[in-house]
Amino acid sequence: MTVTGRNKPKRNYKSEYANYHAKPAQKKNRAGRNAARAAVKKTGTNVAGKDVAHKNGNPRDNRRGNLTTQRPSQNRSFARTRTAGKRNRTA
Repeated sequence: MTVTGRNKPKRNYKSEYANYHAKPAQKKNRAGRNAARAAVKKTGTNVAGKDVAHKNGNPRDNRRGNLTTQRPSQNRSFARTRTAGKRNRTA
């Protein structure tokens, strides 16, 4: 394992992809997030520098009422675990 600054282990992106991102469910989720961004962009909303957030947390639910734009710091403010909750409950 290679160590970079402050004794952090270097990330193995190939391993991450093989163990997580390559799974069929994650591919569908990623496709859903990409489709959501395209749908919001198509409505004329400026998405530059913003995240398209799913209000109910389901990346495959791309109904217009479920999509909103947020600052990345807001949208990524909590861990995506079963028990985690958003800091900003309005989105």
